[in-house]
Amino acid sequence: MSTAPRFDPSRMLGFDLETTGTDPRTARIVTSALVSIDGRQRDDLELLADPGVEIPEEATAVHGISTAHAREHGRPHDEVLAETVERIRRGWEDGATLIVFNAAYDLTVLRSLDPGFTVDGLVVDPYVIDRAKDRYRKGNRKLSTVCAHYGVELDNAHEATADAVAAARVAWKLSRAFPEITRMDAGELMIAQSTWYYEEQTDLQRYFTEKGRDITVNTSWPVES
Repeated sequence: MSTAPRFDPSRMLGFDLETTGTDPRTARIVTSALVSIDGRQRDDLELLADPGVEIPEEATAVHGISTAHAREHGRPHDEVLAETVERIRRGWEDGATLIVFNAAYDLTVLRSLDPGFTVDGLVVDPYVIDRAKDRYRKGNRKLSTVCAHYGVELDNAHEATADAVAAARVAWKLSRAFPEITRMDAGELMIAQSTWYYEEQTDLQRYFTEKGRDITVNTSWPVES
């Protein structure tokens, strides 16, 4: 595995997808954002895809991209997928930490679309770390709410680049609030996040079961099993 030995907040690759739906096993890419942060330098890349299917109105209402716009201006879906995977792999090879808010969604989308995609480097998921380290804080853990809590600006929620940048900024804040995450080696931090996610999701599953709600939650991180 080619990976950063530890989480270095000065070397991050922020990543976010906007897609056609909420099920990561069937969703297709609409936009893919990759934001490279190396010290004081930042390089933004946002790719617009034609997903090859109709974008549901519910999805357009979230990210603002219609089927007509994607068809007219987007690149072929599989080209965007391939470039996204290649740039993530390159980031890991270069020693960057991949920052993904709620990685179990975005990385499962990639795995579902490209079964050859594997997690070969360090992933830091601000959603997982925030829930684990400040477990009893009231309120939801949406990106906008978490940003507000840590004093991070999010000017255009559900715009892929804005979300990727915000996730990286939250990750930086978390590294200051909980410096122990920067002292773990990559393997330890990956195992810790996987364990934290499993514990939180198991608790959520127990809650649903006790309430008689027929809902099954995912407990695997960073990719659904």
